[in-house]
Amino acid sequence: MELYLSMAAFALASSITPGPVNLVALNCGARFGFRASARHIAGATIGFTLLLLLIGLGLYELLERAPMMMRGIQWGGVAFLLYMAWRLAADDGRLEPAAASGGPSLLDGALMQWLNPKAWLASVAGMGLFAANGDVQRVWLFAALYFLICYASIACWAGAGVFLGRYLQVPARVRWLNRTMALLLAGSALYLVLG
Repeated sequence: MELYLSMAAFALASSITPGPVNLVALNCGARFGFRASARHIAGATIGFTLLLLLIGLGLYELLERAPMMMRGIQWGGVAFLLYMAWRLAADDGRLEPAAASGGPSLLDGALMQWLNPKAWLASVAGMGLFAANGDVQRVWLFAALYFLICYASIACWAGAGVFLGRYLQVPARVRWLNRTMALLLAGSALYLVLG
C-alpha cells in the first residue's frame, strides 16, 4: 500500500502543478466549456501515459544514445509552445455559439505532452523512482495509476477555466486571458531555450 501511495503522490504533484498542458486546459475550459475541453484532457492524458510507458520500457535509454533526437524533441517542444502561444494571442476573443465545438483537439493534447519538457522530466523521474529495476509489471501499474491522476488533474484545470469563464463574457476579457496564457506559454518556451 505504501508503494501505491508514493506513486499516487508523485503523480499528483507532477500532474496538478502549472505547465503548458494545464494552462491550455484552463484556457479551453474558460473559452469553450468543459465538454469541448474533454478532447484536450483525454488527448493529453493518453499522450502522457504512452510517453510514460515507453520511457519505462526503454525509450529513454535509446534517446540517451541519440542525443540529436532528444535535441530535436526539445526544439519541437519550443516550436509547438510558440505556435500555441501565437494562436492564443491572435484570437479575437469573441465567444460565439459555434465556438463550443472549438478548442484543442485530442491530437493537440497528446502532441503537447510529447513536446512538453515537464512531461519528459516527470516520466524519467517517475520511472527512475518506481520502476528502475525494469519490473514490467510495476511499469504498467505506475502508468495505470498515473493515467487516472493525470486525467483528474488536467480536468481540474479545465474545470477552473469553466468557473473563470463565467466572468469572461466580454471579448476584451477573453482577449486578456488569451494573451496572458500566450505570454505564459511563450515564457515556458523561452525558459527551454535559455535553460
